[in-house]
Amino acid sequence: MAPTLTVSDEVRALAPGFAHVAIEAHGLVNGPSTEGTSALLDDAASRLAARLDGRAPHEDPHMAAWRAICTAFGAKPSRTRNSAEALAKRALSDAGLPRINVLVDVYNAISVAHLIPVGGEDLDRIRGAVRLVRAVGDEEFVTVAAGEEIVEHPDAGEVVWRDEAGVTCRRWNWRQGPRTRLTEESTSALFLLESLAPTPVSDVEKAGAELAELVEKFSPGARITVHGPV
Repeated sequence: MAPTLTVSDEVRALAPGFAHVAIEAHGLVNGPSTEGTSALLDDAASRLAARLDGRAPHEDPHMAAWRAICTAFGAKPSRTRNSAEALAKRALSDAGLPRINVLVDVYNAISVAHLIPVGGEDLDRIRGAVRLVRAVGDEEFVTVAAGEEIVEHPDAGEVVWRDEAGVTCRRWNWRQGPRTRLTEESTSALFLLESLAPTPVSDVEKAGAELAELVEKFSPGARITVHGPV
């Protein structure tokens, strides 16, 4: 069963046009990237290029909205880009998109193709309720630097995703912690797709439907439930 997922009133007040879709999936079979997921990522990069038509990712209205929100809670959006903008920038570079594992490749492809932040969490590693909140500043975010596990603390007022054990993603959708990331051993997942006005809510709904179809394609027999948009 998926954990309870809530968005705090403080976050709603900061971003009244925020909408999200949550996709719960069980019975997954993950593994190393395949030719199929690699082709999916290449296609996503092509769709992105057509969408932008020569513009930089941050010039897209949706990415501009995310930059404005990040600035509003004290982040520097040119330094700590939201996950969709960072992936889009990578997709358009000579380096191209990374190949990580099947499930991550699938949700990264959706993020790039639709220019919507998408995250994936291992449901078996989440502890208690999942909440999108403005941080107090004493919450723990366990990450890795120079090969060593370290504990960081978000800034007061920073928007974070967290569960009962601590912060799972900093600066809304900038950096996910390793504790809940999807690995090749993951069998259950919670995918989160996020959008802000002026992007129509129907756009995040379509992206969620496409993601659900791809999860089923690459992990036949998975039990998938789409929640939202909310």
